[in-house]
Amino acid sequence: MKIRPLGDRVVIKKIEAEETTKSGIVLPGSAKEKPQEAEIVAVGPGGVIDGKEIKMEVKVGDRVLFSKYAGNEVKIDGVEYTILRQDDILAIIE
Repeated sequence: MKIRPLGDRVVIKKIEAEETTKSGIVLPGSAKEKPQEAEIVAVGPGGVIDGKEIKMEVKVGDRVLFSKYAGNEVKIDGVEYTILRQDDILAIIE
């Protein structure tokens, strides 16, 4: 199944944080923070939204940092994705 976001929305796949700290301590699932790094898997067309022209500044394959509690999580074909607005993306990792 393919996801095609609408408007200024993007679909991301979170990149999980390491489960072991630099000092070698293994973190249990409850101690890990929600990941804030992700890869863009689909980008909406942008366009005029609420009377403003929105130009999409991200593209498929970009690695990004996003707001911790942004977006809606969905599961498609057993894979978890998050759909969020471009405004919730904080930076592109180069």
